[in-house]
Amino acid sequence: MTSNTSATPSENSPSTAKTPRSISLDVLKGMTIVGMILVNMASLSDTYPWLDHAKWHGLTFADLVFPFFLYIGGVAISYSYSKYRKNPALITRAVYVDILRRNLILFGLGLVLNGLFWNYSFMEPKILDLGHLRIMGVLQRIGIASFLASIVVLNLPEKGQWIFTGGILIGYWLILAFIPAPDNADGVFTQLGNFGSYFDRLIIPKEHLHKSFKYMGDPEGLFSTIPATANVLFGYFTGKWLKDRTGAARTSINLLLCGLAAIFIGSIWGGFFPINKKIWTSSYTVLTTGWGLVTLAACHELVDIRGYGKLLIPLEAMGKNPLFIFIGSILQIKLLMMNKITVGDKAVSIYEWSKQGLFGWAGALNSGVLYAIATICLWMAIAYIMYRKDWLVKI
Repeated sequence: MTSNTSATPSENSPSTAKTPRSISLDVLKGMTIVGMILVNMASLSDTYPWLDHAKWHGLTFADLVFPFFLYIGGVAISYSYSKYRKNPALITRAVYVDILRRNLILFGLGLVLNGLFWNYSFMEPKILDLGHLRIMGVLQRIGIASFLASIVVLNLPEKGQWIFTGGILIGYWLILAFIPAPDNADGVFTQLGNFGSYFDRLIIPKEHLHKSFKYMGDPEGLFSTIPATANVLFGYFTGKWLKDRTGAARTSINLLLCGLAAIFIGSIWGGFFPINKKIWTSSYTVLTTGWGLVTLAACHELVDIRGYGKLLIPLEAMGKNPLFIFIGSILQIKLLMMNKITVGDKAVSIYEWSKQGLFGWAGALNSGVLYAIATICLWMAIAYIMYRKDWLVKI
């Protein structure tokens, strides 16, 4: 435990100074963690469509969670790296080593979640299967995207950062739209026919790819991590703008207007470059950034302007230890799903048994949602205890 914390699973050493904006950012992080647990737990069984990811093209509430983590990480980076903007001489080899170390740890933690507990059962322990270990994942993408964004921020002037961000979004669109997978003719925006999946199966052995892509691609693949880096950079631009503000007047309105503009642009772009989380299209990047701006505007208004921060302490507490809660909640799901309450053909998982016992009266759809809400309350209580004791986990 330490008195410093990472703002998202990817933040790099933020300032420990407690400012109103850092509180509103913690609230936004807490909201994102709550959304993640709600989506992850509810989707373990039949649930409402908005709590599940879009099957392919499209956008649901569930599809906002991951890009929010990246966007928030970018906002946090702007605070962490502000001293380097003021004094570039502070950017030494040790800075790069520290950035690499932190993001390698994130990548490694993702591998542990993929392998160590994926098939873990108390009845049939399976500790590690290197031959079928999935390489990519959520934390892996966060680590890579945050590392790339950090290199851009520390080495390019502001104009160059914007050009780079726009360039990767437009370049990614052109590549996917006009370069089909040489080994598949399904179509340029299909699961196996898009160039990103081809690139991933070219680089990563198929036994280390995701089963949802028939082991011929990955929803958090290497190639689609390139546009995901833009989510981090857009967050950085937002945070830099907030830090450079001399007053609070119209800040929330400006954030809201920028967010609505991004939503509009992303939606229009989606008309010819489909909005798709699984291949992380550029239109999806812009659209989710817009929703991030809108949500940040609401948090800024409620916490920084109207002073409702004390009412949102449970969310702030969740946002103080996002990495701890992220890993803990994922391990919870794996252990609940892999372990059975009985043996034989009629064996059911601990999750299914406890869900039916506690909330079966609410029906198939609602029982899963209520179980998710109960899980949120559990982790919120843990987060609040850690918050009161100033237990902050960081890497």
